Amino acid sequence: QVQLVESGGGLVQAGGSLRLSCAASRIIIRGDAVGWYRQAPGKQRELVASIISGGSTNYADSVKGRFTLSVDNAKNTVYLQMNSLKPEDTALYYCNAQPYWGGNYWGQGTQVTVSS
Repeated sequence: QVQLVESGGGLVQAGGSLRLSCAASRIIIRGDAVGWYRQAPGKQRELVASIISGGSTNYADSVKGRFTLSVDNAKNTVYLQMNSLKPEDTALYYCNAQPYWGGNYWGQGTQVTVSS
């Protein structure tokens, strides 16, 4: 089992920044896949950014150049730095972990609202 707890969401004006954090209950090690997804009202959940620990990071085209995913292995924490936020970034953001040994785990979500 893996527990994921997100934090850092909130209300920000367009052009502003937020940093989301996802604290994991177990060590994030090489071969684990971690990432961030988001779901806006009336839309399907979509991938924002993901990484297989020790590998390269993938970003949705809509956030490339604005968002940065990083992992602090010492703190078992995954971050999503979001800059130049746009109203269309408004959504519930979820942390996801897929350990190398199997399983698919989600956090409870943190709301990000960007006002125009």
